[in-house]
Amino acid sequence: MTTRRSALFRGALLQGVLVVAVLAVVGALAGVVWQWLWTPPSGLVVNHDWVPLNAIELQQEFSATGWYVVVGVVAGLLAGVVAALLLDAAPLLTLAGVLVGAALGAWLMSVVGIALGPADPEVLAKTAEEGVHLPMALAVTGKSPYLAYPVGALLGVIMVFIGISGHRRHPQPAPQPTPAPELSME
Repeated sequence: MTTRRSALFRGALLQGVLVVAVLAVVGALAGVVWQWLWTPPSGLVVNHDWVPLNAIELQQEFSATGWYVVVGVVAGLLAGVVAALLLDAAPLLTLAGVLVGAALGAWLMSVVGIALGPADPEVLAKTAEEGVHLPMALAVTGKSPYLAYPVGALLGVIMVFIGISGHRRHPQPAPQPTPAPELSME
């Protein structure tokens, strides 16, 4: 009996680790997509400082955060649905894995996207020549956007656990065929 419990525990633990790994990998891939979708605004080096070309370019800084939120919600939703559909043997462990994996994935999305994006123009401007055009660095403004990926993942899990899995786990009984009337030969 203890061998069976031990095997079930190892299986559940492996499932939890897989959920965390899936959400972390999807988060890192979302960072690649985030960087790819964002168009960096340009600025100019003036007196070894980076200055945006105009106010409209400066407003584009928000687009980096906006794209982070959009990509994060969509990626989280997809990762949550996949985790809940494929790794749902222990639903509470799946939910815990999604929470941990989504937090890790949100961080990885930011780290990967920023690493792939342009370098910090403030740093580059210190050694650049006067008048050189430099793109703005990719960044997330504020702390609340980091909730996009975890919220999307939780929504995906909730949709599956409440919507799809409820029907899958509790199937309706199949209708019984009605017996054919007996024919009597009197």
